[in-house]
Amino acid sequence: MPVPMIIDTDPGVDDAFAIVLALCSPEVDVRAVVATYGNVGREQTFTNLRRILALAGRSDVPAAAGSIRPLVHPQAETAPDWHGVDGLGLRGDEFPEPGPADPRQGVDLMADVLLTAAEPVTLVCLGPFTDAALLLATRPDLVPRLGRIVAMGGSFGAGNTRGAGEFNVYADPEAAHRVLTQHDVPVTLVPLDLTMAARVDGAWLDDLALAGPRTEVLVRTARLYRDTFVERHGHDSVALHDTLAVLEAVVPGSLRTSPFPLAVACSQGAERGVTVIDRRTEAGGPPVAVALDADVAAVTAEVGRRIRALG
Repeated sequence: MPVPMIIDTDPGVDDAFAIVLALCSPEVDVRAVVATYGNVGREQTFTNLRRILALAGRSDVPAAAGSIRPLVHPQAETAPDWHGVDGLGLRGDEFPEPGPADPRQGVDLMADVLLTAAEPVTLVCLGPFTDAALLLATRPDLVPRLGRIVAMGGSFGAGNTRGAGEFNVYADPEAAHRVLTQHDVPVTLVPLDLTMAARVDGAWLDDLALAGPRTEVLVRTARLYRDTFVERHGHDSVALHDTLAVLEAVVPGSLRTSPFPLAVACSQGAERGVTVIDRRTEAGGPPVAVALDADVAAVTAEVGRRIRALG
């Protein structure tokens, strides 16, 4: 029986690929998708989410608006250089019109899914951790119904923001710390260290575009992303970060993980948003399954195989 799944996301080019990947995977039943702020503002990500669902022919999936800002401090950075001001690589108008909006608040929709699910639910976090932190804090009665949290975020090397952290964690370090240090729900974290090592090249994208008109639209959203990658890194490839987290959520064990207790720097200094392994003997934090290795060729091939079904 498919595993019930909730996706919390901030579309975002790589989010679009990841959402499609989940919808094309028979192992899971996507019961709800929630749009949070992140790559662009929440109003835009919510429109983008419903456009992506319409492209996939899945406007039946409830789509709700989540958080509009971080828990404590204002969001310090967005990502229009990578995703365009519309969040979909300046190609949002090429998508179908947005599907229906669920009137519930994002955390309320998550709660309703948990209330009605007969099996443990997987929560996939593809943007800032704010909605997940709020769910854990405000509905402790429903936490036992969560089987697993899988999140894309964090970095144990170089970050990708103007600070030292990775974008999703840097957007709301307090929320990320809340999620990564709780004992109630097992967490798998897919950090930048792996997603940057598992890039796909231009030939992979071009081949995916040939699968059909809908994958062609999806691949066109990555054009700006791809050009920016060439400009900044000198080669024609892109890191489809969020797809790795979704693949691990859909097929547990797709990535190789190691257990570490983690902490997130929540100060206002240069280290804000940095994810660190908490090596203190007295830390007592729960081990987070951190994905630091994978068979990259197999993983990227499997992502492509599944998304081709959209075409």
